[in-house]
Amino acid sequence: MPFYIHPTAEVSAEAFIGEGTKIWNHAQIREKAHIGRDCVVSKNVYIDTGVIIGDRCKLQNNVNIYKGVTVEDDVFLGPAMTFTNDLYPRAPGEDWEVTATLVRKGASIGANATVVCGITINEYAMAGAGSVVTRDVPPHALVAGNPARIIGYVCRCGRRLKAGKNVCDRCGLQNSLTPNG
Repeated sequence: MPFYIHPTAEVSAEAFIGEGTKIWNHAQIREKAHIGRDCVVSKNVYIDTGVIIGDRCKLQNNVNIYKGVTVEDDVFLGPAMTFTNDLYPRAPGEDWEVTATLVRKGASIGANATVVCGITINEYAMAGAGSVVTRDVPPHALVAGNPARIIGYVCRCGRRLKAGKNVCDRCGLQNSLTPNG
């Protein structure tokens, strides 16, 4: 199966959709967007022009991904989370300027979180539900709040690591908590 597009989804003929990807009802994918292999694009997801989504990503209902955002492989985007793309937005005017945002491999962003543009959420990091992420998130960091702050670290499996430990009690994986994950 190359990919599946629900009849109510609106997908530009100029978008690239990877093999095995499923696009569900009322999703909109704009021109020049790139969606990787084996992704799930749930109900009411909006993917703007030129957005890049890696392989095996899961985008829950009502996610908004605007121009300038790149999402690497194996990323989870929770229900109703959104990205911004302009640091100085105004309704009228021609000064609109896209500021890029990067979500690295294996990161997870919780429901109703907002990611302010111009930052990087690093490998296997996790932003809690309702967080407002305003600065870079280190690999494996768990952030929460408004503005989001580091409250701990998580394993690749998603479980919280005990303070001062990099070995997961659940899966036994030793996690690298260095800048490159």
